[in-house]
Amino acid sequence: MRAGRPTRAQQAQRHEELLNVALDIFLERGFEQTTMEEIATCVGMSKRTVYAYYEDKAALFKAAVRRAITLYTLPRAALEAVVTDDLEETLVAIGRLRIANLTLPVAGKLQRILGTQSFRFPELFNESFEKGAGPAIDLLCALFARYETLGEIAVAEPVRAATAFLSLVVGGPARIIVSGNVLDEAETDQRVRFAVGLFLNGVRRRAAPGA
Repeated sequence: MRAGRPTRAQQAQRHEELLNVALDIFLERGFEQTTMEEIATCVGMSKRTVYAYYEDKAALFKAAVRRAITLYTLPRAALEAVVTDDLEETLVAIGRLRIANLTLPVAGKLQRILGTQSFRFPELFNESFEKGAGPAIDLLCALFARYETLGEIAVAEPVRAATAFLSLVVGGPARIIVSGNVLDEAETDQRVRFAVGLFLNGVRRRAAPGA
C-alpha cells in the first residue's frame, strides 16, 4: 500500500526538523564546512527537497537562526502575566523571566552561533536583539509611561531607559550563564533585586530642594 501525501502538519513538522538539524550542524561544523548534502542526509531528506525549501546554504542558515530567535523570544503575554501594582516587584519579575529564558537550550545555541557568525550575517545579530528584546522593551516603556503619569518616576527617553534596564539587570547574569556557569535561584534573586534597586534610584522623582 502506497503511503499518501504527507499532511500539512507533517510537512510543517519535517520543516521544523530540518531547521533544528541545520542549526546543530552549523554549530558543530561551522558555516564554511557545512554542506547542504550533509544536512539533507542527517535529516533524512533528499538534497532536492532541501533546495526546494531554500535556494542556498546562506538562506537555510538564516532560516535556522531566525527560528531559534523566535523560540527564544519571550512573548508579550508571558511578560504581562507577571505585572502587578508594585513597580519594583514587577521589574524584578521581568528580570527573572528574562534570565530564566537564557537557560533554555535554544538560547545557548543562539548565543554561540551569533557569536561565531555575526561577522558574516550582522543583520541576524541585530535582529536577535530587536526581536528577542522587543516585547520586553515595549512592556517596559508602557510601565514607565504609567508610573510617570502617577508621578513616581521620570523617564525622558523610555526606549533607552528600557534598554539600559535590560543591560543592567539581565546583562551580568546573561554573561555568566552563556559562559557555561550556573546561577542558583538565591544568587539570581539577589543580583536582580540589587540591579532593579539601582535602576529605580536613578529614575524615581525626588522632591525639589526646600519643598
